[in-house]
Amino acid sequence: MNATPPPEAHERPARLTVGVVGAGRVGPALAASLRLAGHRPVAVSGVSDASVRRAAELLPDVPLVTPAEVLARAELVLLTVPDDALADLVRGLAETGAVRPGQLLVHTSGRYGTAVLDPATRAGALPLALHPAMTFTGTSVDVQRLAGCSFGVTAPEELRMAAEALVIEMGGEPEWIAESARPLYHAALAIGANHLVTLVAQAMELLGEAGVTAPDRMLGPLLGAALDNALRSGDAALTGPVARGDAGTVAAHIAELRRHAPQSVAGYLAMARTTADRALAHGLLKPELAEDLLGVLAGHTDPDDGGPTGGDR
Repeated sequence: MNATPPPEAHERPARLTVGVVGAGRVGPALAASLRLAGHRPVAVSGVSDASVRRAAELLPDVPLVTPAEVLARAELVLLTVPDDALADLVRGLAETGAVRPGQLLVHTSGRYGTAVLDPATRAGALPLALHPAMTFTGTSVDVQRLAGCSFGVTAPEELRMAAEALVIEMGGEPEWIAESARPLYHAALAIGANHLVTLVAQAMELLGEAGVTAPDRMLGPLLGAALDNALRSGDAALTGPVARGDAGTVAAHIAELRRHAPQSVAGYLAMARTTADRALAHGLLKPELAEDLLGVLAGHTDPDDGGPTGGDR
């Protein structure tokens, strides 16, 4: 549920014509959400067959045109292209005179603040960085999932109210991020979301190797509870053999992974070392148990040397 009340009438941006440059998974969903708030999508650009299909599904009857034509038709333009393509796109649009004074230019990159829009700002555009902290499917379900989604917002102070109002109109929750903090902000989200997908997929593969017929069903309740506990309690939610200091169990894990899934060993060791450091720093891992555990993780202990095992869960 969106806890932020809708903006007062004098705080709401005027109803705007909306264009999308880059019909990936994000842009059409945001434009469809803005349409529900009363804005009017008028143009979208996309190249791939998937982009064309997404635009047709989420923005029916909105014409597919060139990026320059999108800017010519729209008062609010969403630049929803990959991070590495954004700077060149903005520079090209500014150099070709496509940018109009007073035009709201919004990018959705987590990595960048508004500085990446400087060429367009010098041409008179009003720069906003609105990054939805959500994974997108490229389907209509994304529009509903925006309800309560946090957006990382960066904008000049004079545009802050307009930026936050747009986010609220899309059902989101604005979270102000300083220009200098954008790379760190984005790194934090990548660690949480992107690496989580890798860990879950890897865990499902290993369960399959172990003979589990429905890894997703087994992991669902466990991971759901772990995520909820972590969000509520942070490091206090740590459990398992690393946090307990069960060096023998960890050594057995490493041995099995080397035997059955050697590609998983490096990731296991890296995460186990980080978990041990955090558990030790927060008083969860007893110092007298940490030495043996860290020795195993550094490769100094043979898994069959009779080290400590077991422990209460």
